[in-house]
Order: sequence, then structure tokens, then C-alpha cells
Amino acid sequence: MKNQQKERMRSGDGFIAALDQSGGSTPKALAGYGIEKDAYANEDEMFDLVHEMRSRIMSTPAFTGEKILGVILFEKTMDREVKGLLTPDYLWEEKNIVPFLKVDKGMEDLDEGVQLMKPIPNLEVLLERAKRRNIFGTKMRSVIKEANHSGIEKIVGQQFEYGKKIIDWGLIPILEPEVDINSPEKEEAEKLLKEEILKYLETLGEDQMIMLKLTLPSEDGFYSELVNHSKVLRVVALSGGYSQDKAVDLLVRNPGVIASFSRALLEGLSVQQTDKAFDEVLNQSIDKIYRASIS
Repeated sequence: MKNQQKERMRSGDGFIAALDQSGGSTPKALAGYGIEKDAYANEDEMFDLVHEMRSRIMSTPAFTGEKILGVILFEKTMDREVKGLLTPDYLWEEKNIVPFLKVDKGMEDLDEGVQLMKPIPNLEVLLERAKRRNIFGTKMRSVIKEANHSGIEKIVGQQFEYGKKIIDWGLIPILEPEVDINSPEKEEAEKLLKEEILKYLETLGEDQMIMLKLTLPSEDGFYSELVNHSKVLRVVALSGGYSQDKAVDLLVRNPGVIASFSRALLEGLSVQQTDKAFDEVLNQSIDKIYRASIS
């Protein structure tokens, strides 16, 4: 299974759906779906509602491996069921979609123009659980807001440090050093980021590979060196706050990069929609993002 999934991620057509909103971002995701904070009394009820939303998305007819290669899951989603199966098993066995797991625990305060990841306590315990749940890989996010060389070096160093530990557990890490799309120094920050990533890729062993999840760049085709690098299984792009149309337009300008959208994928979906209307909106979004990912 692992080799089949790896080859699918390496050369398959499609994109990755990011359904990994955590405790901090879930209220915003639910609000976008039409469920306000007064609809739930505590965190447990909130996570019940967001799992219902995710289950509805994953079980639609259009949500299949035909156009979707992988899904990034939140930890609580990994342990819940969809249609009577644990979510990772449902994705792979029923949909032919590769499951990933978000493992970071949020970010530190801004320092040197970046937000490093908070320490990930008991990472080994989480990775062991992930393997038991048939998870293929992981994802972890940090953010760059300024073109600060020292800060960016620390961001990339931390991502690779954790990434190597994850590789040692037999999982493929998605490293996500996001550059804030609103940064006035976005283009310069991307140049520094690429330099650091290329440097750290040389520290990987012969059989070690990673994936990269990066902000859609200011310069078209800017990450082609990473797309073609022997140590990079796949480069995927986050929507980063761009509208679906804008994100798709930018993605088309970066051949070899595929989408890993969250907000841009969920755009236009509502809890009030009939199943037919919901499926139609999601199908249109999936098709649009898929076509941009294979362009």
C-alpha cells in the first residue's frame, strides 16, 4: 500500500484537499459554512459539527481519487469515522485518496519576522498512532511575514529537523513554511526561502524524501527547481487567503505545482444547501482546481 500511495503522490494527476482546520481555525471554517459560534456550546460540540461538514464533503460523489490525490486531516478527524470506517481507511479504501495528518500544534509569537512552530510534544506517540491509522504522511505549518534571513533560516531548519524525525517513522512529511500573501516583502522572502530549502535538501539522506507546501509565488514558475528536485516527492500550493479564482489563476502559472487548498476549496459551500446544490458547488470547485493542477 505504501509504495502504491507513494507512486500515486509522485506522478498522479490531481490535488490535495486540506481539511485540517484545528481548534483555532475551526470557528472561521464553520462560519464560512454558515454555522456561527452560538450554534455550539463547547469545543466538543464544535468538533462534532466540523466533522459533519468534513464527512459531507468527503462522501460526495465528486470527491474521489479521480481528481483528488490526498487529504490532510486534523488529529481528531483521524480517529473519527465516515460511513462506518475510520476516516483514513474510508479515504483510501472507498475513495482511492491518500490520507495525511496535520501534526503541528500551532505557532509561536512573531520573532525575527517569522512564526516558528510551537514544540510538538509526544510527537513519537502521535506518529505511532498515525501509522496504526494507515496515515501516509504528515503536514506542519509555520509562517514567514518578513524577508528576514535569520528568521527564515530558523523556519526552514525547524521544518527539516521535524521532517527528518517523521521520515525515520516511515512517513512522508509535508513541510509548510508559508509566506504571508500580504507581506510587503513577499517576493524577497520567497527568494530567501527557496535558497534555504535548496540548502537543507542537501542534508537529506539518499532514500529520504519530503513534500513541500508553499505559498503561490510572486514570480511565475519560481519553484521549478524544487518541483524537479530528486528529494522532493511533490510541491503543492496553499491558497493562503486568495479567492478560489485568484488561487487557480496563480496555480496555472506554476507548472508542476498542484493545489492543496482549504478555504478556496470550501468556497461557496453552505450547511443550508440541499445535497444536490452542495454537490454541484463542490463538483465545480474540484473540477476547476483539478484542471489548474494538471495544467
